Amino acid sequence: MNDTVFINTDGASRGNPGPAAIGVTIKDSEGRLLASISRRIGVTTNNQAEYRAVIAGLEKAIGLGARCVVVASDSELLVKQLNGQYKIKNAGLRSLYQEVVRLAGSIESFRITSVPREQNAEADRLANRAFGNRD
Repeated sequence: MNDTVFINTDGASRGNPGPAAIGVTIKDSEGRLLASISRRIGVTTNNQAEYRAVIAGLEKAIGLGARCVVVASDSELLVKQLNGQYKIKNAGLRSLYQEVVRLAGSIESFRITSVPREQNAEADRLANRAFGNRD
């Protein structure tokens, strides 16, 4: 496995809060799909779902042996909070933020970037597909 993986994440909620799901793709540097996640996560807010998608992606990537991770998300709030540009005012996001920081600290390199929604279509499709799945 390559040491560096590229993760695209998306969280979705039907209502805010409401039933929620996550979608994640993990690819190597050649663009080959290593893993994908599409699952319901219970009732939560959209922003909490976005964080839960990053956490699931990091856990999977670490399990695959990744040492360097680049995450792409279309959630401006998530990306700016994790990059230290926005404060975390919502208590419900603080523990999720801390879990991302903990996971990121267990690998050599972690970076998160913002991408337009159109460039995140695969993760979005996986999140939306999970609403049709039975857990």
